[in-house]
Amino acid sequence: MSGNLDPRTLDGFGVEWSRFDQSQVPKEELLRRFDDYFRIFPWDQLPYDAIGFDVGCGSGRWAAFVAERVGTLHCVDASAPALAVAQRTLAGRANCVFHLASVDTLPFEDESMDFGYSLGVLHHLPDTAAGIADCVRKLKPGAPFLVYLYYAFDNRPAWYRALWQASDRLRRVISRMPDWAKLATADVIAATVYWPLARAGRAVARVGLSAQTLPLFYYRDTSFETMRTDALDRFGTLLERRFTVAEIRRMMEAAGLEGITFSDAAPYWCAVGAKRTCP
Repeated sequence: MSGNLDPRTLDGFGVEWSRFDQSQVPKEELLRRFDDYFRIFPWDQLPYDAIGFDVGCGSGRWAAFVAERVGTLHCVDASAPALAVAQRTLAGRANCVFHLASVDTLPFEDESMDFGYSLGVLHHLPDTAAGIADCVRKLKPGAPFLVYLYYAFDNRPAWYRALWQASDRLRRVISRMPDWAKLATADVIAATVYWPLARAGRAVARVGLSAQTLPLFYYRDTSFETMRTDALDRFGTLLERRFTVAEIRRMMEAAGLEGITFSDAAPYWCAVGAKRTCP
């Protein structure tokens, strides 16, 4: 078994993607969220028929859009149930190859990949910096790597950070519940917190007032299925780490990336860099 993963956290993601395989989420919504993550990705710099990897592919929801744009996509997940969902999601996409592996046992040669990405995964590892380095090691010099890591609310006011600290205490309790209880509790949170706050944010924005700093504003136009999924992800996950822009930049640079760019829009933080061409 990999040394850089938490088995209980991994089991939780198997439950999450088995329950919420994203098949009920409208494709237009998935595409909007895909664009949010990939808005800074340098598609125009990829070679023809590029070969790359998705580390922690989960349900395959993002891989479905990436596969349309590249030659071969290696979909990697350390959870067998999650990988089975991805195989179902991507059935018929002949250019997707599936691997049951962890980030520190990636089944590729070093410096063999034209691109890579990992979205919402590496912050659930015991050693996030090592996870980034393991990914970058597989890239060719000059190849881009996109990562999404939970932010440490470094662009938010003090009251927002205090609100998160309160919610994190709740996460520490919920994440230790039995699976059935976590699922039920996450649904309640989605219905009583995510939905009303998100829709309130949408209403505020529609009358022309600033709503960007309101909690859960990002979910203003998402489906309830997405809210249920993300509530479980947020409150049902045992191991979670959060990082500032400065911390993410340091980890990416230490892994061998340069030209690092951060997205200035939610979700925070998405960052992309290219593997150094010179040692």
